[in-house]
Amino acid sequence: MAVTSRRPREYKPETKFDMNLVKLVDQFHTDDACRERLEELRWPGGAICPRCDGKRHTFDAQRHVFDCVSCGYQFSVFSGTMFHDTHLPIRKWFMAVYLMCESKKGVSANQLKRTINVSYKTAWYLCHRIRAAMNQTREGEARVLLTGTIEMDETWVGGKVEGMGKGYTGNKALVVGVVQRGGQVVLQVSTDRSRKTLHEIALKHIAPEAEVIFTDEWPAYAGIGDHDTRHETVNHSQDEYVRGNVHTNTVEGVWSLLKRSIIGAFHHVSVKHLDAYLDELEWRFSNRENPYLFRDTLVKLLASENLEYKALTST
Repeated sequence: MAVTSRRPREYKPETKFDMNLVKLVDQFHTDDACRERLEELRWPGGAICPRCDGKRHTFDAQRHVFDCVSCGYQFSVFSGTMFHDTHLPIRKWFMAVYLMCESKKGVSANQLKRTINVSYKTAWYLCHRIRAAMNQTREGEARVLLTGTIEMDETWVGGKVEGMGKGYTGNKALVVGVVQRGGQVVLQVSTDRSRKTLHEIALKHIAPEAEVIFTDEWPAYAGIGDHDTRHETVNHSQDEYVRGNVHTNTVEGVWSLLKRSIIGAFHHVSVKHLDAYLDELEWRFSNRENPYLFRDTLVKLLASENLEYKALTST
């Protein structure tokens, strides 16, 4: 089979992000400045009591606590959010959020420990709390169906085992990816790559009106299209990677980011926490052209309930 040459990469204007490191340090070098920004994001029209939705309150400027006039509840901008009960300076939270948003291949807890001067335990816990907020499949959130041109693929995540061949998967986890070209990506750990499993994942995440689904030649993908969504494949086993507009290069790029992050930043990812790392990559990749990524991640933290350390470490 003839191999089609790769098309030249189309030029795209670079996204100008609203936040950079200099701006972060200039604007948010104090906890008071960070707290004010969080209040603006959570309550654009003024503080609202999380218990009774009351808007009349008094404010203790020394403790940064509001007292609701209607029900007497004491609350702060951190109440009921991922920031709840934190003992870490809020400016360090802001730095951690920025670093995790800015680093395409992720930032390790060890790197964060050195950069913001905290213990490894604190850095590890902080990273996982931010990842939990980045999770776009939280219960109660509307599920976004991918449309247009879709690419779908699977990959094995895990290191080599001495004495085992290249195809050994006993120590690996299977990840399935579904990506909309120019749009969002969905990643999930899967038990297998059977026809039933892959078709269920496609049905869950791809809109019925999607134009086309591109996959490789894996037989389980057969029949994944329908009367209004065509299915086309590229045959990687025959060194066919691009045929006109038919390719899976976008989702392959996601796998490259995932594996480079594990090898270069995280070094080791347990199966227990793999979903969390996938959530982080999903959020960052799906917002790769969002100039307000830093702001929107802060909003996620304010909209997410606190994740306790014991919940992360329990077996």
